[in-house]
Amino acid sequence: MKTTLITLSLLSILLAACSSTRYGDAKAEETVNINWGSTDLQQFSSKMASSMIEAPQLAYMASAGKGDDKRIVIYMGGIRNETSEHINLESVADSIRVEMQRTGKFRFVATQQGQGEITDQLHFQNDANRVNPEMAKQTGKQLGADVVLYGRLYSIGKKKDRSIESGGVQTKDLYYHFVFDCVNIETGEIIWTADDEIRKTQQTGIFG
Repeated sequence: MKTTLITLSLLSILLAACSSTRYGDAKAEETVNINWGSTDLQQFSSKMASSMIEAPQLAYMASAGKGDDKRIVIYMGGIRNETSEHINLESVADSIRVEMQRTGKFRFVATQQGQGEITDQLHFQNDANRVNPEMAKQTGKQLGADVVLYGRLYSIGKKKDRSIESGGVQTKDLYYHFVFDCVNIETGEIIWTADDEIRKTQQTGIFG
């Protein structure tokens, strides 16, 4: 009996040491655990982008200097994380921008990261004496954004511990609420807003 237990223990260790790697469907529903995941990112970003693409108030915006191209010029602001998790929400903003820009209905200006890269390149072209002066780009010609997009992500989490009444099952509930706004830079008016919600529940048995 003792030999059998030792053999089973060694077999368990060997099986645990084995690993495998494979590709999966990036769009498939991800339910590894209850925390923020790829499906949450995709759902929020897709809904926000679709809502803005279809919004009549974002169809065009006239302003001086734009000429005949009346497409709205957008600055993609940040998304504030109001949850208890460490979530990089830049990926949500990037996903929204990519989906919107693919339609050709909007124009986007560089974010802070892009502006830093532009500044470095302008210094190189104009101060390093290594670029043909006739080809060196000058400042003062960037597009002025019409609107800023920004948002917040909130969460509420609850847990019910194992008990005799629950049959030894632990339950976790996690609720996400995502809010996204589009603000007219000149007037400060919120001209579009939308939100979305996700609730996830995880139940774990005694041996889970």
